[in-house]
Amino acid sequence: MNELAIKDVAERTGIAPGTIRMWEQRYGFPVPERTASGYRRYTDDHVEALRQVSSFRRLGLSIPAAIDRVRTADATPDRPSIYAAVSAIDPAARPQLLRKGTLLALSRAMEDEALARAASPMLFAAFQEERHYRRVQHRYRRLAAQAEAATVFASFDAVRRPANGPVEIPIDLDDAIGNEWAVIVDAPGCSACLLAWEHPREDAVPDGARRFETIWTLHPRATRRAAEVASKLAGQADPAYGEELDALLADRPLAVESPAPGLTALANRAIAYVEQAQVQV
Repeated sequence: MNELAIKDVAERTGIAPGTIRMWEQRYGFPVPERTASGYRRYTDDHVEALRQVSSFRRLGLSIPAAIDRVRTADATPDRPSIYAAVSAIDPAARPQLLRKGTLLALSRAMEDEALARAASPMLFAAFQEERHYRRVQHRYRRLAAQAEAATVFASFDAVRRPANGPVEIPIDLDDAIGNEWAVIVDAPGCSACLLAWEHPREDAVPDGARRFETIWTLHPRATRRAAEVASKLAGQADPAYGEELDALLADRPLAVESPAPGLTALANRAIAYVEQAQVQV
């Protein structure tokens, strides 16, 4: 197969190079090879996959749904995006652009709900940088104490399995998950999933005003899909641990078969009001 530069792919597909790069960052699709100097290199298969996405878009599918359709017919990417894997499953989980402060509040609420209601949850969280995790490590130690399995992703230097906390899985900040924020709670009586990817940073924007495109869902199948992708990512760093997670998920019942209609949409509306109030302040 030919090795193609991004400009060649753009010419063959009619998709702008900036859009291709954005899809890679936001959805983990496509996944090009990299040269020793860091340049992206694509193949004819990448070109065909992008053409298929364009075709599905012309049929009216959203970008996440079109990419998910192509992924379903192809192999799972080596470095998947949790956000992309979930975004097309729950139609009520519409993306919202939220500030970091709102995301912190949502994460705290989900963690507290897991402590209060989730019996033996499987818990996953992605923090991008290790320092962000260390600030809330005490909370995740409490969560791990009642969890069947607890896993955190961040820019750790190695896999660690501490006795009194979650398993720590290192990530590459250049991978899709390196740009994502995640809190996933999958328990027999409680499921919730908060996923976000960070918009390109602006130099003059304070840390608290950083913006993330966010989806929030209580849909049990969407939450399970997020857990499955997180398990795959953990297994890439520690195959034995990944097998443990896969075995737990294989025998695990969903929280409920039919979540209350409109519950995710109602939560999204409340979140939008909170975000708007924060902007006005």
